[in-house]
Amino acid sequence: MDHPSVTAIGQKAKAACGRCVHVLSDPADFTSYSTALLRWFVLVTTYFLLALFLIGIYDLGLGLYLLIITGEYTDPVAVVELIDTVLLLLIILEVHRTLIAYANDNPTLPIVVSAALIAVSRQIISFRVDDFEPVGDVLPAAIGLAVLLLSLVIVYVVVRQGSVDEQLSLSS
Repeated sequence: MDHPSVTAIGQKAKAACGRCVHVLSDPADFTSYSTALLRWFVLVTTYFLLALFLIGIYDLGLGLYLLIITGEYTDPVAVVELIDTVLLLLIILEVHRTLIAYANDNPTLPIVVSAALIAVSRQIISFRVDDFEPVGDVLPAAIGLAVLLLSLVIVYVVVRQGSVDEQLSLSS
């Protein structure tokens, strides 16, 4: 229901000029343009991520080929770098799923949490003590990653349990 003063202003504007009513019309008219533009932006971004994913698949195949040809498949650092590439591709997939869910007005929180879990797992797997100049910085970094991983696992369980409870309530 419109407020009386807003209705009066709209009637005065209509009396003054027929085109002015469009200017003072529903705010949803103005946001619809930005919503449509945002949906196009999301669509373009999803195709960009798809292109990145395909480049990543090519890079993964090339890396695996070189790993086998050079005989470095026994080198743990080389294998961790390959696993790092796989996890990066999984993160790209999760971001892609998030954008698709957002464009379809579906819940995005479970996808975002799983992408964060993959990202933190990637950091933990590629964690190297040699990357820290003062050795004393290793322990706080490792504890931080452990706390972050534990927190994300708790959030993941809570979000998934909420999704399961919601599905069960919808089915009954």
